[in-house]
Amino acid sequence: MSRVIAFCFLLLAGVLGYLHIDSRPVWTPFAITSVIEVEEEVEVQVSPKSKLPLKPSIANPLATWLPDTGAASVHAASLIALKDGAVRAFWFAGSREGAPDVSIYSSVFNPKENMWSAPTIVIDRVAAEKGLSRYIAKLGNPVPSRLADGRLQLFFVTVSVGGWAGSSISAITSDDEGLTWSKPQRLISSPLINLSTLVKSPTVQFTDGRLGLPAYHEWIGRFGEFLRVDAGQVIDKRRMSSGRSSIQPLLLVNGAQEATALFRQTRSAGQTKQIPISKTANAGQSWVADDDLSIANPNSAVTGIVLKNGTRLIALNNIEEGRYRLVLMMSDVKAEHWEVVEVLEDDEALDAGQRKEFSYPYLISVDGNDAHLVYTWDRKKIRHRYFSDAWLKHAFSQMIASDAKDNSKESQ
Repeated sequence: MSRVIAFCFLLLAGVLGYLHIDSRPVWTPFAITSVIEVEEEVEVQVSPKSKLPLKPSIANPLATWLPDTGAASVHAASLIALKDGAVRAFWFAGSREGAPDVSIYSSVFNPKENMWSAPTIVIDRVAAEKGLSRYIAKLGNPVPSRLADGRLQLFFVTVSVGGWAGSSISAITSDDEGLTWSKPQRLISSPLINLSTLVKSPTVQFTDGRLGLPAYHEWIGRFGEFLRVDAGQVIDKRRMSSGRSSIQPLLLVNGAQEATALFRQTRSAGQTKQIPISKTANAGQSWVADDDLSIANPNSAVTGIVLKNGTRLIALNNIEEGRYRLVLMMSDVKAEHWEVVEVLEDDEALDAGQRKEFSYPYLISVDGNDAHLVYTWDRKKIRHRYFSDAWLKHAFSQMIASDAKDNSKESQ
C-alpha cells in the first residue's frame, strides 16, 4: 500500500511538473566548445617546493594529492577550469559520508608549481540550513559549472529527510572564481515534493547560454533526467532512462544535436553488469535507450570527456564487483571500440579484505587537449592525475597501432 501511495504522489508531481514547465522556451543546440578561453599563457616552471615532476613526461603523467582537511572520510571530488588556467577542485569531507559534520571543501591547483592551495570550506550543513531556510540533515556531491556570464555556479545535494533518495539540488554562485559564494538557492525540479533529485556529472552548455544538468532519481525508480537550467531555475526536464537500473548519467556530446549518456548501472543480481546507454539526436529533448556499452560496471560512477580532436576518454571501475580497480579508457571518434590506456589503480592481487576503494572519478579538460582527473582513494584521500596533450597523443597513436595490428591478424 505504501508503494502505491508513493507512486501516486510521484505521478501527481510529474503531472504538475509538466504543467509548471509547459511554457518552456524552445530548445537550442549543444554548444560544442566545452572549454574556456584562458586569459593568459601559463608557463610551467620549476618550483623548489615540489618534489614531483613539474613537466609530466609521456611515460610519467603527473600525480598529486588534494590537500588534507583532517577529516576521516572524503569523497565525490569534482573539477572546473578557471580563467587563469588553474583548476579548482571541490569535494566533501567529514567523519563519514552523510554525517552532520560533512562540509564541501575547495582547493586550487597551480599549474606553475603543480601544487594545491590550502583547503577552504565552501559550505557546510549549518550554512546551507541557514541560507535555504529549511532543515538540512546532510549534503554532498558538488558539481561545478560556468554560466554564460562567466560566473561559477556550484550545484550540490542536500537532504532534509531520509537518505540520499530524499535529496534535492541546491546551487550557489561566485563572481570571483570561487573565492566567495552567494546564498544557496534550491532548484525546483518538481513543484509538489521536489525530492529524490541528485547530481554527480558535469553540466553541458546550450548555444543560448543555458545549462544542461544531468540528474538522477533514487526513490521508487532509479533513472536519469536531463534538466535545462536558466538563472538557477529548472525550465525544462526530460527523462533519460527508465526503471531501476541506471543512475548518475554522464553526457558525451558528439555534435550540435547528438549526445550519448553513459550510466552507472544499478541492476539486480543476475542481470548484466555493463554500462547502460541512452542517446539523443535533438540536443536532449528526447532520449532513446541503446545497447549496453560492453564494459563491466560494478554499480559505480563513470566519468568522461570528449577532446577537441574527437577522442573520447572515460575513467571507471571496469570490473563487475568491487571498486578495487580503476582505469582510463580511450576511443576513436570514428569507432565504438574502447581500450584501456592507463591502469590508474589495481588491488586485484591483494586479498579481498585488503583491497582499497578507488571510485567516483571526475574528468575535465582545460584547453580541450589535456585531461585532469580526480577520484576517491580508499575514502581517505582524493587522488589527482594530469594527462598532457603529448601523453594523450602518444596513447592515441598506440591505440591506433594496436587496432591496426589486430585487424591485420584477423584478415590473415
